[in-house]
Amino acid sequence: MADSKWDEQYDLIVMGAGAAGMTTALVAAIEGLKPLLIEKTDRVGGTTATSAGTIWIPGNRQSLAAGYQDSPEAAALYLDKLTGVPDASGLRSAFLSTGPDMVDYLRAKSDVHFNPSGKHPDYRDMEGAAVYGRTLVPAMFDGRLLGKDFERVRPPIPEFLLLGGMMAGKADLPPLINRFRSVGNFVYAGKLLVRYLADRLRYSRGTRIVMGNALVARLFYSLKKNRVPVMFDTTVMEVVSGAGRVAGVVVRSQGRTLRINTRKGLVIATGGYGHSAKLRERFMPKPTPADTVACPANTGDGIELALRHGGTIGADAHGPGAFWAPVSRTRRADGSQGVFPHLLLDRAKPGLIAVNAAGKRFVNEADSYHDFVLGMYESHKSTPTIPARLICEASFVARYGLGIVYPGTTNLKPFEKSGYLVVAPSLERLAAKLGIEPQALVATVARHNSMARSGKDLDYGKGETELNRFNGDPLQAPNPCLRPIEQGPFVALAVWPAEIATSAGLQADVDGQLLNTKGIPIDGLYAVGNDMASIMLGTYPGPGTTLGPALTFGYRAAMHAAGKPVGYSRRLFPSDPPSCGS
Repeated sequence: MADSKWDEQYDLIVMGAGAAGMTTALVAAIEGLKPLLIEKTDRVGGTTATSAGTIWIPGNRQSLAAGYQDSPEAAALYLDKLTGVPDASGLRSAFLSTGPDMVDYLRAKSDVHFNPSGKHPDYRDMEGAAVYGRTLVPAMFDGRLLGKDFERVRPPIPEFLLLGGMMAGKADLPPLINRFRSVGNFVYAGKLLVRYLADRLRYSRGTRIVMGNALVARLFYSLKKNRVPVMFDTTVMEVVSGAGRVAGVVVRSQGRTLRINTRKGLVIATGGYGHSAKLRERFMPKPTPADTVACPANTGDGIELALRHGGTIGADAHGPGAFWAPVSRTRRADGSQGVFPHLLLDRAKPGLIAVNAAGKRFVNEADSYHDFVLGMYESHKSTPTIPARLICEASFVARYGLGIVYPGTTNLKPFEKSGYLVVAPSLERLAAKLGIEPQALVATVARHNSMARSGKDLDYGKGETELNRFNGDPLQAPNPCLRPIEQGPFVALAVWPAEIATSAGLQADVDGQLLNTKGIPIDGLYAVGNDMASIMLGTYPGPGTTLGPALTFGYRAAMHAAGKPVGYSRRLFPSDPPSCGS
């Protein structure tokens, strides 16, 4: 179409300013293209901003340099075993061969830096799985570098903030929790507090940011350095095609309707369908979960747009439609309901069990959050298990915390009054409050206690896997995940299934190009992140399962649009042999 038909022109248009979209726009800019990033909210980050920010990148150079041995080939074997499906499309091979390259590229050419997380086991013990080296975490970021634009970074959920606005990473928690147990801890905690109080004089929250918030801020900071424009509060209304390819979009931005041309294509990175009732009903198991951890803006509009222009839904071989976590429901200061994802801080600790409505255990409580919810759904087929109840002693809560109740808390009355916790002096009274047959719960706890004393969970194997032991208490012997539950008061907390990311999505090739019903790429139309069908086929191999592929295929899509080859690491380190089909 003639240039006069367009209000603005760019080389590449990216829909969605989450991690996948920002990575795509950033790489495009670095490679000489003129990208435009369109975000329908007033902030960047999407669901990534509220996540742990971990990326799963087997064979990454940073971990290898730190002494952790791993290879993409071992990860390929692990994924083959885990999914049970051959990599016929080559998507897994492309991810494994390009992931380390993507990390090196971003480190060399931007402020997006990751550090090895060291020991962080894969979620299943099987051939090819790793205990060390596969995961990377974003380097901490000083939000003050963004100036007033720091307020454009979507904050974590309130349940993850201390003192109303301070972030704390996993390494920060022990000295904060045990701040009065040593001079070192007290000084460490004091420095964090002083920094936070100083920040609140100028900002709405603390600027010492970690985890997913740090990843988002680093991407945003790099985009600003590369002068990539971001159109906030802008919605794509229509995709315009011309000469057999995507030619542009029609957007509604702050009261104006604009036609924007793209020379290289449109990248859909709108975060999946977490808040689309129609798509949740279509792809998720029954009963369709009511709760989600997704950013409210993730309404599936990108997926719907692509389907209207020839895109197709990719297969989700194991059928859960999403990646799951058990969540407890919270009441926020403004009166709204929130959720707290129970990822790793409480379920694996010794002295806690999960039961269904019959008062019986149904799962290994220390397994991954994804597998825990799959266990909920399996149990729910025969016995009501949504919600399930986490059962423990009040002393467990004081030692380890439970959901939004921090370790060290001994007064549970406020949480009981709000309805978050149920507390009772005996198991019988607790069961009555929960509507569970008292003797059934007593019998379940008695069996658990017997196994805890022996150190062997004969029912579900709690404490037998690397992941279980990693998240348990190393001071508890003989099993770091088992301790009797016998001294009241007793506590119960309800948990529901919620997705932390969607896995059903648009079918794409190794460069993120959308495929039509015949499996042919649609010229000028890409999808990355949660809009692209997950290469994990509904399985959850380890921490960072969604963000690793999101960044990797964002990188590949941008390089494809720019007409550039991947393989930066091999050009930088020519002695390294190609691997995994690269």
